[in-house]
Amino acid sequence: MPSLIDIRRRIKSVRNTQQITKAMKMVSAAKLRRAQDRVIAARPYASLLGKVLANLAVAVAADEQAVSNPLLARRPEQRILLLLVTSDKGLAGAFNSNLIKAAQKFIDEHRNAELEMVAIGRKGRDFFRKRGVKIRADHVGILANPRFDEAAAIARDAIERFRAGELDALYVLNNEFKSMVSQRLSVERLLPVEIPPQAEAVDYIFEQPPNQMLEAILPRWVEIELYRAMLETAAAEHAARMMAMEAATSNANEMISKLTLYMNRVRQASITKEIIEVVSGAAAAG
Repeated sequence: MPSLIDIRRRIKSVRNTQQITKAMKMVSAAKLRRAQDRVIAARPYASLLGKVLANLAVAVAADEQAVSNPLLARRPEQRILLLLVTSDKGLAGAFNSNLIKAAQKFIDEHRNAELEMVAIGRKGRDFFRKRGVKIRADHVGILANPRFDEAAAIARDAIERFRAGELDALYVLNNEFKSMVSQRLSVERLLPVEIPPQAEAVDYIFEQPPNQMLEAILPRWVEIELYRAMLETAAAEHAARMMAMEAATSNANEMISKLTLYMNRVRQASITKEIIEVVSGAAAAG
């Protein structure tokens, strides 16, 4: 049976851990609010850009030059680049492990292709680097405050390689933020660009030729989608960490209650034992 000192030390240790998890929950809650605002602000722009692409596709449907745009070219997917977006830190429940499992499943499904990875986030990079996956580039520390210029630089490199025929497809794998308790794994193909469907044609008057506008908007759409994926993942990470720390704080509180009850029982047993020894000694003396 452990001594009272050992139990008190364990209670103190758990209480200190509880203070840390509670503080981490508060930090994640503050960061989540800002990340959520950025995600909500970015979604309408990405959605509207998709509608513009759909309208342009209708306008240039008969233009062979526009239809043959390199970013629309479909080829057998023999050379694939996967952009994996994970967090830099742990203590977020199953957030990173779910992303890594999905990435491993994607790799297994494309074993016949030559696959490269760009790891955005330390967790994904460290995991797949140890397992021999070809990592073309890694970007650590950018999810703390996702910036469009950083996302655009990553996207532009992939776009140039796709134009040159070095890549046949570009995919991004990330977590989409749905709510405080819900995130959704997303695997989206960014290249070749798939024009969103348009229900009915809209009669626009274009100041520039539609094929020139399509040429300018297609790369921007890829950049925006990658930037949005980074924002979604950053918000989902803070939500997952907040829930994980809340669960850890609750578990610590439950453990403290159990240890306190156990300590009281040990102390009571010790007192009872001492009383029995005193009574037994008095009876023996009498």
